[in-house]
Amino acid sequence: MESKQAAGLGTAEIGALAHLYRGEMYQSKVWRVRLDTTSNWAIVVTGIALSVTFSSADAPPIPILLVTWVVAVFLFFEARRYMYYDLFRVRVRVLEINFFGPVLSGQNMQSTNRWNELLAEDYRNMRFHITFMESLGRRIRRTYGWIFAALLACYIAKILVHPTAIGSLDELWIRAAIGPLPGHAALFMGLLFHLTWIAIALATLRSQKAVGIPHSRKDRDLLLDVAGGSSGRA
Repeated sequence: MESKQAAGLGTAEIGALAHLYRGEMYQSKVWRVRLDTTSNWAIVVTGIALSVTFSSADAPPIPILLVTWVVAVFLFFEARRYMYYDLFRVRVRVLEINFFGPVLSGQNMQSTNRWNELLAEDYRNMRFHITFMESLGRRIRRTYGWIFAALLACYIAKILVHPTAIGSLDELWIRAAIGPLPGHAALFMGLLFHLTWIAIALATLRSQKAVGIPHSRKDRDLLLDVAGGSSGRA
């Protein structure tokens, strides 16, 4: 009881924070499930495309190309969902590290790092902690980069060695052609697409700063510090 009184919190406030933590944890879990659902869809349609493409010698590589764009759409959906997931996850980590951690260890709750003020500001002016581009890069590095790489490898294998290995560069252009689109143009567009997602993944690799909460850059950085840097994981 001394630790609670020293922290300036009574029984009612402690109970309210406990309920708040449960609510934020629930929201984090809900958005985590939504992330997993989108990833599962992307993996399933990828498997279907590969099965169709390699089912026979006459099957074209077009299903791989179509599914690549479908997976890209799933990536955009998931990046948006990840922004919400990150919002609730940071709040959970702030409470775990700065409130429940000291209470469980028998210490007084400390507010010298202003975690309570930053969290209160977060509730008053709710904004995402990361940008959409940062979220996009994180999902690429965690999941979708591997899916795109698998699709690319299978596409290359299809046009180069399935059902037989190519014998000339002209044959490569023929196999890569998509209807009226010449093979070299199709390959160039594919290369541009894959270079784009790789560039996004690399450009956002060190970008872990929050945006808009609170309004000064110093406080934005501090909010992530009191969360233990958790927004850079998962």
